[in-house]
Amino acid sequence: MDKSLISVRGLSHRYNTQWAIRGISFDLPETGVYGLLGSNGAGKSTTMNIISGVLKQTEGEVIVNGISLNEDPIAAKKLIGFLPQHAPLHPDTTVQEYLSNCARLRKIPEKEVRNAVNEVMEKVSITHFEKRLIRNLSGGYKQRVGIAQAIIHKPAIIILDEPTNGLDPNQIMEVRKLVRDIAKERAVIFSTHILTEVHAICDHILMIDRGKLVFSGETREFDNYLQPDSLLVRLLAAPPVEQILQIAGITDAEALGGGEYRLKIGGSSRIAEQFIVECVSRNWRLETIHPEKTSLNDVFSELSNKNA
Repeated sequence: MDKSLISVRGLSHRYNTQWAIRGISFDLPETGVYGLLGSNGAGKSTTMNIISGVLKQTEGEVIVNGISLNEDPIAAKKLIGFLPQHAPLHPDTTVQEYLSNCARLRKIPEKEVRNAVNEVMEKVSITHFEKRLIRNLSGGYKQRVGIAQAIIHKPAIIILDEPTNGLDPNQIMEVRKLVRDIAKERAVIFSTHILTEVHAICDHILMIDRGKLVFSGETREFDNYLQPDSLLVRLLAAPPVEQILQIAGITDAEALGGGEYRLKIGGSSRIAEQFIVECVSRNWRLETIHPEKTSLNDVFSELSNKNA
């Protein structure tokens, strides 16, 4: 049997006649944060619902720590914790009551329920709210409760579907830190459509576009697709575009008005430095220079075309 924490093989799912995902395969060999990246409607939620056992796939197989989800779903699901995009909270229960119910649903022995609840509340820093009704918690603390129910049984894999969606900046930072702490002991699949979120928290990236896996690798590998491909500059002594195009490495130049130009670059990673030297020697009086990175949509397009 495969010894990866999760192995996904040829996963496909169809709603009526429409394929939501098609032929997705990947492995999660170790602990860490795996970013499931894709635009809205790309197939992220379908993939996570299948892996967590909520949805039965049309084709393919999911193996959790050597256990087939098809052949032994109960044993496989014991190893998984899942937080859907809308946390399944019961607003009229206290935090302690809710997590106690979750512990029992996860088949934690009754004599161990209290200790499990106390431990997970401390883990996600909500012990001081144990007697508070969930409806009276802030969005950030509700999300912490949602994460707590996903990890209360100490699973090997945690699946979080856009856990920072709708939170304010401070709450987002708190949830990110919590996820990184959790990922020290287990594998976390972290779904998002926000590129900055991936860079802030993920070690590895799985990118889905139009139902197909178009990238799987470490974050630093993905960054190769996000190198600056243009420079935005402002020159106080603005020259004709033809003179700028004489500089090696600048493949195109667009005059934006007011001394601003967008320069398409290629080749050496030191083109910006070379351009600054040319500005000094030609007395163009460079005022500002900013690299512009490829947009996420462009990355989707490039990776999709490579894997078409």
